[in-house]
Amino acid sequence: MATAVQKITLSSSRDIPFNKLILSQTNVRTRKDGISIEDLAASIARRGLIQSLHVRPVLDAEGAETGMFDVPAGGRRYRALELLVKQKRLAKTAPVPCVVGDAKSPILAEEVSLAENIDRLPLTPIEQFRAFAAMLSKGMSEEEIAAAFLVQAQVVKQRLRLLTVSPTLLDVYEAEEMTLEQLMAFTVSGDHGRQEQVWDTIKNAWSKEPYQIRRMLTEQTVRASDKRAVFVGLDAYEGAGGSIMRDLFQDDDGGWLQDAALLDQLVTDKLKAVAEEIAREGWKWVAVGVSFPYGATNGLRELVGVPIDLTADERATIDALDAEYAKLEAEYEGADELPDEVDQRLGEIETALASFDNRPTLYDADEVLRAGVFVSIDANGSLDIDRGYVRPEDEARAEPEGGSVEPGGQDGATEAQAVQRAVITIGGQPAEPEEEDDEVIKPLPERLVTELTAHRTLALRDAVAGNPHVAMTALLHQFVTDSFLRTSASGGCLEASVRHVFFPAQPDDLSDSPSAKSVAERHEGWKADVPTDDDVLWDWIAGLDDTSRMALLAHCVSYGVNALIEKVDRYGGAGLSQHSLDRRVAQADRLARAVGLDMVGAGWRATSANYLGRVTKLRILEAVREGAGEQAAQLIDHLKKGDMAKEAERLLADTGWLPEPLRLISGNEAATPDTLADGEDDGAALPDFLAGDDEEASADADDEERHLVAVE
Repeated sequence: MATAVQKITLSSSRDIPFNKLILSQTNVRTRKDGISIEDLAASIARRGLIQSLHVRPVLDAEGAETGMFDVPAGGRRYRALELLVKQKRLAKTAPVPCVVGDAKSPILAEEVSLAENIDRLPLTPIEQFRAFAAMLSKGMSEEEIAAAFLVQAQVVKQRLRLLTVSPTLLDVYEAEEMTLEQLMAFTVSGDHGRQEQVWDTIKNAWSKEPYQIRRMLTEQTVRASDKRAVFVGLDAYEGAGGSIMRDLFQDDDGGWLQDAALLDQLVTDKLKAVAEEIAREGWKWVAVGVSFPYGATNGLRELVGVPIDLTADERATIDALDAEYAKLEAEYEGADELPDEVDQRLGEIETALASFDNRPTLYDADEVLRAGVFVSIDANGSLDIDRGYVRPEDEARAEPEGGSVEPGGQDGATEAQAVQRAVITIGGQPAEPEEEDDEVIKPLPERLVTELTAHRTLALRDAVAGNPHVAMTALLHQFVTDSFLRTSASGGCLEASVRHVFFPAQPDDLSDSPSAKSVAERHEGWKADVPTDDDVLWDWIAGLDDTSRMALLAHCVSYGVNALIEKVDRYGGAGLSQHSLDRRVAQADRLARAVGLDMVGAGWRATSANYLGRVTKLRILEAVREGAGEQAAQLIDHLKKGDMAKEAERLLADTGWLPEPLRLISGNEAATPDTLADGEDDGAALPDFLAGDDEEASADADDEERHLVAVE
């Protein structure tokens, strides 16, 4: 015969006036850390009493109830209610929700108090984050959430920052396979693919400290404390469109600058502007670099200059500053600590006086004509200008017996000084002013090429998504290469994972382009139908007809298309190699031909903002000459660059002209997959806009026209 299960009976619940409650001496909690009584009282005032008190009737000597109740569990809540009563925010007789236990129960009051405290499970940071995120989505600001829970806004920001971690890694953390410190380290980057890649790399390694995770996620970035970043300034970098990765969980020393190419360009531009200013002093050359190797001045003769004397006004200023400094010192001589404003003023005076010590130096005019200047950045990110060095080949020649002086000597000094223009070199390469009338067309700026090919990549994605047959061919080609040919597929045009490829640099008008709108519209259309549950999603896909399945596949494959032309890593590091770039360009052109990509049909037009205003005048004239004819180019060749770019935009509006990065390389000249796979051609021939100056100067117009064919 089965034994009957004995049913338990829960304690009754009732409202008891506060003045009938007595704080029990059997409460086991003695620590006072955690949320304060004042904060708990504020929480009760805002939200009410969320959890009832546990009480027991107080009995008299004969065992009868006295009408009073002891509180063995909920002492902090009782004290918070007591504080509210003292503040007259709660009536003494206000009913308090209580669970009433049996006064004669064999279970000790101490056991009830202990169980009430140890049976609770605190929320994990992820659970807090999800709660904060839900409140944020319902209209509460970060500051309002922080105020509601009596914490600093930084705490809320930190918890919400966990949203930037891949959901896959959040699952790993909740499975207790990752520590909170490791999880927080992943928040420095918002790239989920890179986060998962780093975790896959280190999860089975013996060393997977948070600092290592941060280092791997930021290895392609530049620290904000780097002297280049200090020299340019974070405001200028962000104003130019650069983004900064920040770590909310520890001191990140300003963060990490993500666009190293943009930073280098800003550094170069700022140093070049300084060099051009110094060149006006009459020097023969100005060498510019972020830094120069130790011993760069070896073998050079250093000029000895004479510091310029102080003017009467400067001497008067120095005397006034010295007097003010002495007066403040005497006034606060006996003070244990200087007031903040006095300490600040003394520092300002010291800085001002120190500036007078760095006097400009005056050099002999004849020596300046043959000497040069080094312009660089010191270790603290400040400008470092080192004037007055003469190279051996620039030394004055000995005077011949006839008494005449070689050109450039004393007699020719005045004339030479009038016509000499300093040669400015940046990183050892000549840096000519953009407006100089040069017969050689320079390569396009690297960032502009990347931005132009971002347009092409997006248009190519749109075209691939509209051609399921080509998308399937591209996907199968990638899979067959991996499974049968066993050759490296790195650097290809298609990321077959498929992992969404984001653009490191993109123009402002990219999101408004027809391709972007088409991709977004198609994505939202699919998103409305795609189930979120994994099992339901599987059944949904299985039930699609072949046409819908192919269209969905093409859409997903298109996000892996990468036709960007980016800066290569010339030093064999972890960045993009030249071989990988060659392979990507060749495959992107093959894909563009297969889908019949037409960048003009995709809506791209040359404007002053996206191209014409960002290249040299020679490039503008070349574009008009190719698109609208020689006569049109002659109409604008006398204009200043800004006006020329605007007129060129008007002239090219309906011509269908495309810059080189948006054109196709002809089939005969493009590298083929076979040659790349066999290793016979490790560097496919690239368009002229990627070649160096020497290559560009040697290529004639007919050959360029044969290599570059506009898709029209």
